[in-house]
Amino acid sequence: MLDIYHFSYGWITPVLAYFMSVTGCLLGLQCAARGRNATEGRAGWLIGAAVAIGGTGIWVMHFIAMLGFTIRGADIRYDIPLTLFSAITAMVVVGIGLFMVNKPQPTLRSLLAAGTIAGLGVGTMHYTGMYAMKSSATVEYDAGLVALSMVIAVVASIVALWFTLRVKGFLATVGAALIMGVAVCGMHYTGMASMHAHAGQHGTPTSGAEAMELLAPLIGVSSIVTMLVLISVSLTEIENEEALPRMWLTSRHRPRPRPAKPAPPVAQPVAASVAPQAQHDYRTEELRYDGAGAWPRRVVD
Repeated sequence: MLDIYHFSYGWITPVLAYFMSVTGCLLGLQCAARGRNATEGRAGWLIGAAVAIGGTGIWVMHFIAMLGFTIRGADIRYDIPLTLFSAITAMVVVGIGLFMVNKPQPTLRSLLAAGTIAGLGVGTMHYTGMYAMKSSATVEYDAGLVALSMVIAVVASIVALWFTLRVKGFLATVGAALIMGVAVCGMHYTGMASMHAHAGQHGTPTSGAEAMELLAPLIGVSSIVTMLVLISVSLTEIENEEALPRMWLTSRHRPRPRPAKPAPPVAQPVAASVAPQAQHDYRTEELRYDGAGAWPRRVVD
C-alpha cells in the first residue's frame, strides 16, 4: 500500500479551501435572499446563488484541497473534460435544489427531496473529480466511508437549502456560511479518507494536465466570476425585508373562492294605506240684497 498525503503543503490548502467554501456559500445565501424577496429577476438571483454555492463554495473548495493531495511514488494528472463536467454538475444540482424550495409556500417534503437530489449530485461531483484523477497507482475506496460521505453531503445540502429559506440578517448569514463551509469540507475529507492506493501496473499518465496547470486558470476564472457576483450583491440591496415564508409539512392549495350567495331580498316596509280623508265641502251661505226687494241665496265655496 502506498502512502497518501492530504496536506502536502501543510495547513495552507485546507484553510484556503475552507475560506473559499465560506465565501461561495456566503455569496450564495445573499443571492438567495435577494431572489426570495425579488418581484422581478428571481431566476437570475437563484442562478447566481447556484454558481456561487456550487461553483465556488463546493467545486473550487474541492480542487483547492486536491492541491495538497499526493501519492508517494506516483504521478497524478487530471482529465480536463471530466474535471469541467464535475464543475457543471455541482452548479446544476445546487440550482435544481434552489428552484425546488424557493417558492411562495415551501414544504418540508420539497426541502427533503431537493436536499437529497443536491446532496447526491454533490457526491457525484466529488467522485467524478476523483475519477478524473489519473495516476500510475491503483486507487480503491472504502465503501463504508464513501457511504458516510454521501450521507454528509445529503444532510449538508438539506441544511444549506433550509438556510436559503430561513436565514435573515447579515450576522446570521455569516454564521450559516461558516457552518456550510464546515459541512462541505467535512464531506470532502471524509471521501478522501476512503481512498487507498496500491502500486499498479499502470504506466505514468501522459494525457491530462497537472494540478497547477489545470487549477490555476480555473481558479482564476472562478475568482473573476465570484468578484462579479460580489459586486452585483453589493450594488443591490434588499428593498423590502418581508416576513420569511412559513414552512408547511405538505403543499396546501388555497381553496378557490366560492361565489357569494345572493343576499335574501329585504322586505320593504309596506306603507300603511292611508284612508283618503273625507273631503268636506264647506259651503257658506250668505244672503245679499239685490235692491229689488229680494234676498237671493248665494252659495260660496
